[in-house]
Amino acid sequence: MNRELVTGLAQLSAEKGLPKEVVSDIIARAIKRAYGDEEHIDVKVDVQTGAFKVFLLKTVVEKVEDPKIQVQLDTAKKIKPDAQLGDVIPFEESAAALGRIGAQTAKQVIQQSLREAEREQVFAEYADREGDIINAKISHFDAGSAIMELDRGATAILPRSEQAPHERYFAGQARKVVVLEVRRTLRGPQIIVSRAHKALVKRLFELEVPEIFHGQVEIVGIAREPGSRTKIAVRARQPGLDARGACIGQRGLRVQAIVNELGGEKIDIIEWAESPERYVANALEPAHVVRVDIVPEEKTAYVIVPDRQLSLAIGKEGQNARLAAKLTGWRIDIRSESEVRAEVEPEPEPEPVAVAEPVPAEEESEIRHDLVAEVEAESAQADEEDLDEEDRALLGAKKKRAERR
Repeated sequence: MNRELVTGLAQLSAEKGLPKEVVSDIIARAIKRAYGDEEHIDVKVDVQTGAFKVFLLKTVVEKVEDPKIQVQLDTAKKIKPDAQLGDVIPFEESAAALGRIGAQTAKQVIQQSLREAEREQVFAEYADREGDIINAKISHFDAGSAIMELDRGATAILPRSEQAPHERYFAGQARKVVVLEVRRTLRGPQIIVSRAHKALVKRLFELEVPEIFHGQVEIVGIAREPGSRTKIAVRARQPGLDARGACIGQRGLRVQAIVNELGGEKIDIIEWAESPERYVANALEPAHVVRVDIVPEEKTAYVIVPDRQLSLAIGKEGQNARLAAKLTGWRIDIRSESEVRAEVEPEPEPEPVAVAEPVPAEEESEIRHDLVAEVEAESAQADEEDLDEEDRALLGAKKKRAERR
């Protein structure tokens, strides 16, 4: 019977990764259930060998009404000389009493209990590792999700929404992933992992940069658009330490290793600053910032950049400004120097143009009459100069007669 039920306790515990005590407890409960009376059955399992003994627990009474669970005092004293009424005496039961059907039932219970125990252990192990980075290998795909193999036979799901857009996945591929969530389901623990979450970048920096792992450099914030670009803000917790330099590494080896792991994703490492103005300016790197004005009531940072830096500050499709806003938590309004100057300095007013005052009709008539008379006089004078002496005398006489009239 022992061989039928327990084909090597040590082998079971090694295959399932379960402690021997857990497996022995599972076997004991299975045998109790097979006997159908767990209350009056006790099973002792040898942890080392897997051998077990079944004991029927009987209560000492004066008159036996149910021989399965009761025993007279005289009979009990043969086994235990100091037995008294009410004591519970264990009687070893023959394993043959279990029968073939009982043995088969015990096997099924053991197998089911082992699966449940294994699932519970997997859940307990990975539930405490949410946010941690682990190694996994893709085994197959299901409706666009990659099913990944973990240690000790556990599996994880990499949903399509948590896959980096620019990466290509195939069966047999090994990847570093971050554990997002561990759920209990009817089919066992469901482990959700990600390649697109910003926590993956944080854990990769902890692996590559000893100063971050030991707490000398702190990651203050991360803003990520997976597959394209990431901004990470760091600060030194040790005086005199260059936080950015530690993350970049000699000749950029540290950050380049992370870029390679992320499939070429660009990473901007910026220095965190306590001042919001300085922090926003740093977050917009590589663009140069002239001035930052913070308006707390609007939760907005108004940024002025040189004209030539405007497109760089905004970035392709607004990506640089968008990531900077996510990183700092401020809404960012970027304008060029010329745009601000045009708003501050008014446009020069045009020079006034002289406009003639309108002349009344009566004055206009008199002026016209005088001008005509003046023109006629000048014309007559010019004609008089061309006359000879006789003609001048006749002309002078006519003028005198006109004046007398």
